[in-house]
Amino acid sequence: MQSNEIIYAVFNLGPGEMLLIVLVLLLLFGAKRLPGLAKGLGQGIREFKGAVDGAKKEIQDVDDSITKEEEKKEEKKEEKKSA
Repeated sequence: MQSNEIIYAVFNLGPGEMLLIVLVLLLLFGAKRLPGLAKGLGQGIREFKGAVDGAKKEIQDVDDSITKEEEKKEEKKEEKKSA
């Protein structure tokens, strides 16, 4: 499945529906406020992605440290068996 197909499958919106949504937004907020709203939305998405990436990194770091500790325990067991 191509990325475009995935996006359309998730939102299931065609060009007509998206145009209708844009027109409703223009009517609700006006042309002057839409760029500010879009900018705020973009910043929010960027911050969310940053937070998600940070959480993923922390989880990976914890997983790596646990794996290293387990490897050290296994090495000690092997040393005790061979001694």
